[in-house]
Amino acid sequence: MALAGQKRKREDKHPYLEGNFAPIHQTLPLTPCSYTGTIPDELIGGQYVRNGGNPVTNEDLGRDAHWFDGDGMLSGVLCRRGEDDEPVPEFVNQYILTDVYLSTLATPSLKSPILPSIATLVNPLSSLLYICLRVFRTLLLVLLSHLPGSKQAIQKISVANTAILYHDGRALATCESGPPMRIALPGLETVGWYDGNHAEGEPASSTPEETGFGGEGILSFMKEWTTAHPKVDPVTCEMLLFHSTFAPPYIHYSIVPATRNLSPSSPKPTKLLNAPVSGVSSAKMMHDFGVSLTHTVIMDLPLSLDPLNLAKNKPVVAYDSSKPSRFGVFPRREPNSVTWFETDACCIFHTANTWDTVDETGNVTSVNLLACRLTGASLVFSAGNIAAPQPTKQTTDAVTRAMPFSERYDDDAGTDGDHASPCSGSAWEKAPVLESPHIERPSFLSRTSSATSSSTLLPPDPTIEEDQCRLYYYSFSLTAPTPTITHQYALTAIPFEFPSVAPTRAMRPARYIYGCTTTTSSFGAALGRAVKIDALVKIDALALRAADHGERGPGRRRRAGVQDAAGLAERQLEDDGFLLTYAFDECDARNIRPHNGGPRAGECAATAASELWILDARRLWAGSAAVLARVTLPQRVPYGLHGNWFSEAEVRGQREIERVRTLVGSGGKDGDRDRDGEGGKRTAGTALEKLGRGVRGVVERALG
Repeated sequence: MALAGQKRKREDKHPYLEGNFAPIHQTLPLTPCSYTGTIPDELIGGQYVRNGGNPVTNEDLGRDAHWFDGDGMLSGVLCRRGEDDEPVPEFVNQYILTDVYLSTLATPSLKSPILPSIATLVNPLSSLLYICLRVFRTLLLVLLSHLPGSKQAIQKISVANTAILYHDGRALATCESGPPMRIALPGLETVGWYDGNHAEGEPASSTPEETGFGGEGILSFMKEWTTAHPKVDPVTCEMLLFHSTFAPPYIHYSIVPATRNLSPSSPKPTKLLNAPVSGVSSAKMMHDFGVSLTHTVIMDLPLSLDPLNLAKNKPVVAYDSSKPSRFGVFPRREPNSVTWFETDACCIFHTANTWDTVDETGNVTSVNLLACRLTGASLVFSAGNIAAPQPTKQTTDAVTRAMPFSERYDDDAGTDGDHASPCSGSAWEKAPVLESPHIERPSFLSRTSSATSSSTLLPPDPTIEEDQCRLYYYSFSLTAPTPTITHQYALTAIPFEFPSVAPTRAMRPARYIYGCTTTTSSFGAALGRAVKIDALVKIDALALRAADHGERGPGRRRRAGVQDAAGLAERQLEDDGFLLTYAFDECDARNIRPHNGGPRAGECAATAASELWILDARRLWAGSAAVLARVTLPQRVPYGLHGNWFSEAEVRGQREIERVRTLVGSGGKDGDRDRDGEGGKRTAGTALEKLGRGVRGVVERALG
């Protein structure tokens, strides 16, 4: 493993830059594909689209890299309606033309990405000087992009590489370092940034619009940073989002109503933008949240994302399980009325579903949350090929296992004589030094040096809860005299991530939760290895919760041979629908070069190709027999992040687009062209523009 700022040898390939994690630079317009099996009629006219990082400059040069890095690339399969309503699958992939991506293409002298890698920020060995230099380099490149003569100014730093969703006639690509980016279906062209009112590239509105995400003021640029996982209410069609910043109050909250197809007599929907959420303890790495029909759940977990950590001799991203996990629950439109619930430290990157418990009088008595819970932050580090800080002997002496994952976290837990725990109560209350960074760092340093002392490391101990990602259930009481979590326990013993529910069951009690697992490792993979998802999972959460007083076994797992997150297209019954996912066969010699010791062993072959699998959600128990159709794609799709299904009605019902973004220098002014492909004319460079280009060239070559 290379230390922060050091370059690896070429033969030491980064696990998230080799094989099918390696970026692909060929983009294709809608291209017909062959398929086997039967594509269901319900999918004809719709499109599956998956987002993910695909670094345009991220060759494996031995520098820092992370799974969550990279320029956004969308890969989609349109089930076009052909003659006699026959399905004609067509593949398309496109880079998302963000400011950063366009500026990168306009700056060929740069040898590394404009933005610092997440691996640089999370590495405990990254020095204050090194991080400051990387951040200063980014700021300088952003400023240079605004000089006269620059082909693309960087207004937003988002790479829009995480997820994609549909709201009110717009497909939106998301990433929490900026606002959503509108995408045109089915060709996946980039339209422009969406501010909660209007997207760049759309016709101008005839009515005045209020200030969008971020509002006004010196910190407005931070307040437009939007969660990668907005929630859309299937009944009201409202989109709910939060915005995470580095300055108090740290979290702002927005509700964007749907405004299309409203009748003249309908009341104007009420929009809520940039409302502060009180009570968040500090700047956090907050990726997701929960929304029920009446309440919202914000997660203040002990995983910080704070540049001020550097002044405390801590990494920018730091996990401290001596601090509690805090869940803020508030009525949907009252973010100033937050009730905070505290429990043991954990990390949660994705929620599966949130719903209300309602009594016979119609009052909400509790809010329930299903989430993918990790007991530590190892995933954040391993995704950058960085060793996570390890618990020390002091940690072992301070606390043992607080509770097994299958034990019930009720008010009477630990009081029954047959089930008493020597550490009943919250671990963070009983051990102030639990995994504190100042304790962990000496152990981490000694482990990565040549003079490693095993006496300082935590030995294998079955009493310590495994750092694994499991589907977890929380219930927050709204009627107890004090904030009380009445239930909190795991529903699965297997690794479980990238969850989804049937679209019509979102924000309501859902029986089935779909997700992904890995049968060969964990989501906190060891150094030199990457997390590879090789099975889909269907969890009967209703049955497991109904058995919470009995023996809890693992959720039922079925191998599906796939390696990606799934999108669900639904019919009538909750599981009467389809799962769609990209699959890549690493055992096929046409895809991966054999590991025969050659210099290119393990790399993807030029003939490598992925498939789109369509599965019957009701028959996952049948294994490969659940696969209804396999669409052969013209090229591979690198392992990515989140996908979504867009119905034919959504594809056809998009809002009008006036212009889309294009590559710099391809005929449009500022990277734009109108919908018919006509670009604006560029004028000859002035002396000031030539001077600006000259200054940029000199500085950019120096920065490398």
